[in-house]
Amino acid sequence: MAVGSPRNVQELVSLYYESLYRYAYRLSGSAADADDLTQESFCKAQTQFKTLRDPERAKSWLFSICRNLYLHRLRSERQRPTVPLDAVSELPEDLPDELPAVDSQKLQAALDELPELFRTPLILFYFEEFSYRDIAEQMDLPIGTVMSRLARAKAGLRQRLYPEMFPDSHAAGHNAEVGRATDGL
Repeated sequence: MAVGSPRNVQELVSLYYESLYRYAYRLSGSAADADDLTQESFCKAQTQFKTLRDPERAKSWLFSICRNLYLHRLRSERQRPTVPLDAVSELPEDLPDELPAVDSQKLQAALDELPELFRTPLILFYFEEFSYRDIAEQMDLPIGTVMSRLARAKAGLRQRLYPEMFPDSHAAGHNAEVGRATDGL
């Protein structure tokens, strides 16, 4: 089978479409953007199929392509002028004694608020079940940094989902301060 052939790429689509789409959705927070990122990832994979050295690592390779496309898109959007909109708050009034199951839309909104350097390892570890080693290789980071970012991302997510139970001046409702913080949390 020729490298980069439609059959090879079709195999990748069959094996990884759903998990790559979920990853793209968690990164972007939008079904339309996830569709675009997923499609772009497979298109890029087809043109760069010869760079896949180890077929056993195809999933990591595809996720790296998707992440790079997402980051490129973020950089492009930052360069465009934007007009700020008034934020609409949809936080629950009071949390009950036991934490309720988290609504998927609220979870996605909380994920969207996390800076990318924390959001990506969280998604890869908890939603896509990548190992610390795989995440470290994909993001070109030491494993300790991945573990640290996961811990901080979990704390930030808890604070965003349950601000009354996990108060913190940097995460709960202080978006202007979050943007100025060096690590985003």
